[in-house]
Amino acid sequence: MAIEWSKSTNECQYEVRSAGATRRLYTNQVFHSQYNPNKVLQGGIWDLLYLPTFCIAEDKIQRVLVLGVGGGTVLQQLHKYIAPREITGIELNPVHLFVAKKFFGLKHKSFELIEADAIAWLKKYKGKKFDLIIDDLFGHHNGEADRVINVNKSWSDILLKNLNPDGMLVINFGSNAEFNNCALVAYKKIFNTFKSIVRLTLPQYENAIGVFSKLQVDVKVMRDSFKKVTGLKSCLELKYSAKRYK
Repeated sequence: MAIEWSKSTNECQYEVRSAGATRRLYTNQVFHSQYNPNKVLQGGIWDLLYLPTFCIAEDKIQRVLVLGVGGGTVLQQLHKYIAPREITGIELNPVHLFVAKKFFGLKHKSFELIEADAIAWLKKYKGKKFDLIIDDLFGHHNGEADRVINVNKSWSDILLKNLNPDGMLVINFGSNAEFNNCALVAYKKIFNTFKSIVRLTLPQYENAIGVFSKLQVDVKVMRDSFKKVTGLKSCLELKYSAKRYK
């Protein structure tokens, strides 16, 4: 891929690489985001972050919160295929927000992009609750992406406090072990508040996407709805695995 844009600071080296309509964001050589406006599936872990929304009726998802914007891939996919009324993205890194707007086209009026520490922002938040919260809070260390906060009881309580009673929480974990040990799974009292808990994985990634839903999640419904909305034969093109915990 060709380097379309780059920027160096005291701490980071940023690059936007392109091949045709595809754009990729790298920060210190860590691959953060990929987006192609002409493709439904981007071929990465980002696809699994918005895929679970196809289990739910469109009118049930009107207010979305995305913690960790990166290049904005998930926000674009949600806007295009789910069309919520409001999508709020919280991102600490101003360069990521610049790239998301300039190179990833994150300019629609439904987007509210806020430069802030997502953890501190949500702790102080006093507004309306969200129908969907996506936690994609990753930084980078020694050339590898890693979560910036453990999903312990304290963080889980904050997330759930801001989720509507029939809402969905989607979390990007760095591994299956992180998913299994998180408070949402390990604490029975929290675990029992959900109607469905599903783990999604891709063979080429160590990440595990946790889907914690107050409504029933049906993988078959997800596949059928995906086909209807996008026109693709099947989201199985992702070659993902789904494991139901309840």
